Amino acid sequence: MALFHGAGGNCEGALLKAAAAAFCNSGFIVLRGDLPFRQDRPKGPPRGNPKRDQDGIRRAAEELRQMVSGKLLCLAGHSYGGRQCTMVSAEDPRIAGGMLLLSYPLHPPGAAAKPRVEHFSSLRIPALFVHGTRDPFGTIEEMQGAVALIPARTKLVTVQGAGHGVPEATAASMPGWLSEIIDV
Repeated sequence: MALFHGAGGNCEGALLKAAAAAFCNSGFIVLRGDLPFRQDRPKGPPRGNPKRDQDGIRRAAEELRQMVSGKLLCLAGHSYGGRQCTMVSAEDPRIAGGMLLLSYPLHPPGAAAKPRVEHFSSLRIPALFVHGTRDPFGTIEEMQGAVALIPARTKLVTVQGAGHGVPEATAASMPGWLSEIIDV
């Protein structure tokens, strides 16, 4: 699994560490990676070059595939990192066998009319979405509608009371949830 952070974080975030530990305990090899924008600057949001971040995800996937030949590769990310993983997967459905998307940023807070789903109909790999009921980047109802656009197996797990960042305690359940939609 290649696991990436959101726009405000890095690979040392508590949620990423907890998710990586849970998947490692389930037999996965997990790379927690910093996206290229974060490698350039230790703080601050991405600055208008998502293609470069997507290229970073592709490079990480290629490296992992060489390390674990013949094994299923999953792309995963929190918020911005997850969105970039979906965009890479929409362009190349062979890049991975599944995705884990934590707090997918469906739209900017307060801008539900601008959903970030134009590529969802091109997704051809199973995707697990883990989303909080109080996430300002998308309601559960909005997420259900968006996930329905994906012509592959999907699962949306809701976390009661969580905002834009699910609690680390949910990480222990993530491998089981993912195994419900992909053969791990």
